[in-house]
Amino acid sequence: MVKTAEKNEKALERAMLLKRAYPKVVIYQIGRDLDIPYFKRISSGWRMKDEDKACLVLGAFLDDDMLLKIFKKYKPREWAVFRGKYYVLQDGRLKIGGFGENVEKAVQKARLLYGSDAVLILEFLLKRDGVANLDEIRKYVKSKNLEEVLEGLIHLGLIIQSYIGERYKEWRILEETIPLLEAGLGVKRRRRRRAPLLPEDVKVPEESSVVAEQGRKERKAPDPLAEERERIRRMDEEFDKYLANLLKNRLEKTIKFGKNFGIEYLASYLKERFGPVLYFDSLLSITQQYGLANVNIVHERGETGKKTGWSLALFGDPGTGKSFSTRDMILGKPSAKIGAHGLPGRNRYCGGMTPAFFIRIGEAYAGRVFNFIVPEFNDFFRYKGMVEPLKIAMEQGVIKYETHSEVIGPYRFTSFFSVNYNVSVHQKGYDITIQDPNFNAIEDRMLCRLHRLTKERFLEITKSQMRLALGIIDVERDAKKIRDHLTLVYAIETRHPLIQKRFPYKPVMITPKVFEIIGKARAAILERIPDGVVKFSARLEDKALRFACAASLMDYFRYKEDYIPVSEEALKYAVQLYVEEASIRSREAFNPDEVLSEIFRDER
Repeated sequence: MVKTAEKNEKALERAMLLKRAYPKVVIYQIGRDLDIPYFKRISSGWRMKDEDKACLVLGAFLDDDMLLKIFKKYKPREWAVFRGKYYVLQDGRLKIGGFGENVEKAVQKARLLYGSDAVLILEFLLKRDGVANLDEIRKYVKSKNLEEVLEGLIHLGLIIQSYIGERYKEWRILEETIPLLEAGLGVKRRRRRRAPLLPEDVKVPEESSVVAEQGRKERKAPDPLAEERERIRRMDEEFDKYLANLLKNRLEKTIKFGKNFGIEYLASYLKERFGPVLYFDSLLSITQQYGLANVNIVHERGETGKKTGWSLALFGDPGTGKSFSTRDMILGKPSAKIGAHGLPGRNRYCGGMTPAFFIRIGEAYAGRVFNFIVPEFNDFFRYKGMVEPLKIAMEQGVIKYETHSEVIGPYRFTSFFSVNYNVSVHQKGYDITIQDPNFNAIEDRMLCRLHRLTKERFLEITKSQMRLALGIIDVERDAKKIRDHLTLVYAIETRHPLIQKRFPYKPVMITPKVFEIIGKARAAILERIPDGVVKFSARLEDKALRFACAASLMDYFRYKEDYIPVSEEALKYAVQLYVEEASIRSREAFNPDEVLSEIFRDER
């Protein structure tokens, strides 16, 4: 009887391990590889609720040798850690044998090193089902060295960092480690949640058949917020490692590079590689990355209440290079030898994500500034009722979303977007293909740029593709210098702990000259609009101003003052954006080149 119970306990632990280590699509593939009938039956209509049962089926069928082969064939999630009675997964390697002895030794060592503080923390976590944040632990454990003890318990393997942010910190005992830790501390075992039944028509080997008798309650599906917080933790770690390496090995070179760098340098770099038409989209994407530092914009008398962050939209004909600029140039594409130009660990790629899922995980980003890259923004609006919450997200407002089964929020979304979407482009103007008539409210909250597949653009795209394929364009080596500069400026302006005492924070200062030039652009545009009907909002000027300020952050190392002035070059590009977008919104009722020539006639 004891032997049978142990076999079934192992089968259940295997199920937990598989679910932790692999996404459901891999679980399904493993089941198909093993030719298990259950997985053939669920080949259509595969749903999230099937995941627990699928893992149980696999856990019942597998033995230790088969499990080891699976972990050699399929690489587990990088972040997955499992410390159970029979199995341990750490750093991508599976160990048969369990974590029980480690727990006993770790508890003894924790008592010796940290005394009653360690025991109180562990007991408190056990009472809270294994999870608690720093404020909750601090109320229960009165210790001056609390965070030092928590770090020690992490090092001993008794707990993990569930989430570490600027304002919120959370620790967790892994679910499979809880019974081991209860035994190690000698505390009363808590009531266990029962595992679900196997499907009634699934027959498994006799030694594992008792798995089907473990209970009737369905286990909860994975918590998207918890998984997203783990993703954020990994992104923070990616940024910290990159910055630490930069400070150790490339700091002086980056500062030297920064003394000559600016938006004109970046524009020349991009023109040389992609030509006089395609370069501008990548210029926008990289400038937006500087804006993510969300630096205060000031004037000579004080604060303006504005910051440098803004959302970007590239829209127009398919195949015009929109995704290349917002995705490949920012995240990198090693297969095409395109180095990442964007911030490490600060861009959340949203390919295939539904808007409902975005709204659900957005809470994990409250109070943080990231960039959400949405490659097919059209798909977000195939779902009804999405304009309003997305509009609020663009405004960095408070989101609350209700469905028939749950209430999401309220929370304040504080990040930005970089999106692409297709529209129907005409000889003059365009029509959106998104059915929701209120979509213009979304467009109005982004800095937008139209892509029309002209002969000129088509030729530049084909030439760039050819030059990239032949290795004539080098976008990998030089990308490192720009990315280092971007990362260093971002770290300084966000007061990162690794560098905040070495360089001063500098706001961006706008002068009367900025408003003078934007005022000239406004007057020239309004003069050319027929019927006196303005088809764009005043937000367009605000977006142009934010662009100019974000671009001026590139000049951080070129000025000794305690602020960064808006550069003439940045202002020139901002006005170009303002005039060109105003022309598009006005159905191209005026020629933007004529307006720009008039504005800058006296500036030459």
